[in-house]
Amino acid sequence: MSYTIEHLATDFLIIGGGVAGLRAAIELARNGDVLVVTKDAPSESSTEYAQGGIAVALSDEDEISIHFDDTIKAGDGLCTRKSVGTLVEEGPTRIRELIAWGAEFDKEGSKLAFTQEAAHTKRRILHAQGDSTGHEILRVLIDKVRTTQRASKIDFAFTADLIIEKGRCTGAVVVQQRLGKVLVISARAVLLAAGGAGRLFERTTNPPVSTADGMAMAWRAGAALVDMEFIQFHPTALFLPGAPQFLLSEAMRGEGGMLRNTDGLRFMDRYHPARELAPRDVVTRAIHSEMIRTGADHVYLDMTHMFDKYLMWRFPRIYRTCKELGIDISRQQIPVSPAAHYIMGGVKTDLWGATTVPGLFAAGETACTGVHGANRLASNSLLEGLVFGERAGLGAARYAARRERPEAPSGRFLKDLEKRHSGVNTASDIDFVRTSLRKIMWENAGILRTRKGLQAATKKLREWYRMIKNPPLERQALELKNMIEVAHLITRAALLREGSVGGHYRTDFPAKGKNWRKRIVLEHTRSRR
Repeated sequence: MSYTIEHLATDFLIIGGGVAGLRAAIELARNGDVLVVTKDAPSESSTEYAQGGIAVALSDEDEISIHFDDTIKAGDGLCTRKSVGTLVEEGPTRIRELIAWGAEFDKEGSKLAFTQEAAHTKRRILHAQGDSTGHEILRVLIDKVRTTQRASKIDFAFTADLIIEKGRCTGAVVVQQRLGKVLVISARAVLLAAGGAGRLFERTTNPPVSTADGMAMAWRAGAALVDMEFIQFHPTALFLPGAPQFLLSEAMRGEGGMLRNTDGLRFMDRYHPARELAPRDVVTRAIHSEMIRTGADHVYLDMTHMFDKYLMWRFPRIYRTCKELGIDISRQQIPVSPAAHYIMGGVKTDLWGATTVPGLFAAGETACTGVHGANRLASNSLLEGLVFGERAGLGAARYAARRERPEAPSGRFLKDLEKRHSGVNTASDIDFVRTSLRKIMWENAGILRTRKGLQAATKKLREWYRMIKNPPLERQALELKNMIEVAHLITRAALLREGSVGGHYRTDFPAKGKNWRKRIVLEHTRSRR
């Protein structure tokens, strides 16, 4: 396919339109023109799909210090304490700000209503419309961005690569496949907020857009990545042949939902004293063990002891979706099994979103500040997007204050671009490899891992990378390259960590092992712990 090439210039380029990207856009619009690029429709982000809520220490019974302790404990000893402190201390301000902008969180009378989720010792989870918290936050942020009058948006535009000139990031190459255009966008600073990597796994709660694009392009640009071995598998995704892998919110267990095996027995008391409210990695492995023990491919989430009117009020989206799929959750147990949900690792940043590449910033699930450690505390992700989205915006604004808008890239750059994307891949090849990759990652880099399985996955990923090294400028091919690259980073880090911590579990190294507190940083020149 042939493309026309256009050059655009802006002060700030944001790649991704979820909570982190939009909160950064609000901040950056105070300092210049902002362009937000998303590869799909505005609603296609993990923020939109977030059901359970947003964790914040705002209730009368809670304290910031308790939220801090719960986050550290859930992270299994690998959280960066300064990052966690920043999250929990600035979180209340960000939430009050959202409410001032029009966010309508659920209330009990005149007070905010809080619920509890796994590994929280207090009821601190705010929710909106029962189980549509992400949707409400996205609505408010989009409205606020519109009021700035200095932010514009391009949807259905795939960012193929970052532009690096003289060691700093000066823009990105964006493909508008439907229009037959390639946009070469120059910017004083670039911020990655492109979401996670759930689509690298056969079972996932993530939307189709979560193909690790931000991490892959940061890696190619020379940025360091960290904690890539730590994948969180959500314990309760709907398991129904032919149906979507729909997330059953953690809040359902927080409100009293019970896990039962296919023999009808409640089993979590055999695995953890907190039962269904144990940390996610513990619950996930417990479910996995029960499935193996009973020879089943699922367990059940039981809400049948609760009133149907309460369930319809508290979990309207879940209630409605399950009903459409033939399950009345007030009368029938829900078949569930784990699915890939969140990556704790990502592009290494400081507390202001700066990566190891000058001019390049990152926030949200694409980034890794160390706030989640080895296992994210439930409902901390939306709060992280708000807190570190704002901080990344401030950091990018400070950086850009010392820079002029870069000039258009040279003719040599355009020739190199054409060379880098000279390959031809058929749709059938791409679909086959994509399906095979997700299956291999689920089986070999999923809930339980071994050296043998990780090595097998790594070998196959290398073969596929040679096939897709120079993809055409088409979304499916570009996504596949990103998936292969980041999948390889995950298996590489998982091989290096010869021990089990949080979401990373090696059956050949079940103990934490020596030097387990050291984080694995992946860089082009070397990998270090």
